[in-house]
Amino acid sequence: MIKIGLIHTTANSMQPINEAFRELAPEVKVLNFLDEGLMEEINHHTGITPTMVRRLLALLDNAEKAKVDGILLTCSVFSPYVEDIRKFMAAPVLSADMAMLEKAVQMGTKIGVIATVETAGPTSEGLLKAIAKRQQKNITVHTHVLTEAFTALKNGDANLHNKMIQQKALDLAAESDIVLLAQMSMTRAVKDFGPLRVPLLTSPEISVKAILAEIKQ
Repeated sequence: MIKIGLIHTTANSMQPINEAFRELAPEVKVLNFLDEGLMEEINHHTGITPTMVRRLLALLDNAEKAKVDGILLTCSVFSPYVEDIRKFMAAPVLSADMAMLEKAVQMGTKIGVIATVETAGPTSEGLLKAIAKRQQKNITVHTHVLTEAFTALKNGDANLHNKMIQQKALDLAAESDIVLLAQMSMTRAVKDFGPLRVPLLTSPEISVKAILAEIKQ
């Protein structure tokens, strides 16, 4: 049986990715490793600190001790560090959003990004531009960070969180080829949302397929 370790910095990301595994790969055993204090640290700093990296590595170490076949980071803030992390891990490591970002660049040139954590928006934008540069493609990225939506979700008002993200998605669809949600925890906002004028990308299903493909290589 394939065993996947999921690394979380917020409990809000656990439901969408676990549901995606149950739907797409029910035969896979999923183990969740969570440090919610990391998200508190992220929200109080403008960048990643050495302490945050050590805490992340502790989660990764626990996943490897559990003998997982692959590891998926569900926090997009750490995506730029995955290539370095992979060098020290025996199991394949992927960031949950990277496959989604690569798909967005393949699909269009005007990309709208919505985030609810201050550092997540610029991180996704930077990665999109780096991917486009490697592919020698010119893109325009419009990034909007709705920190008040994250606060609403943290305070238990999921309805307000969802409505804010939905409205921003509608706004961005008017000027974009693709709209994407930077964080896995935002997926709940568009679960029953009607179709946009343009594709709306979220990371759970794409990342499940990506980590399983990585393991089977």
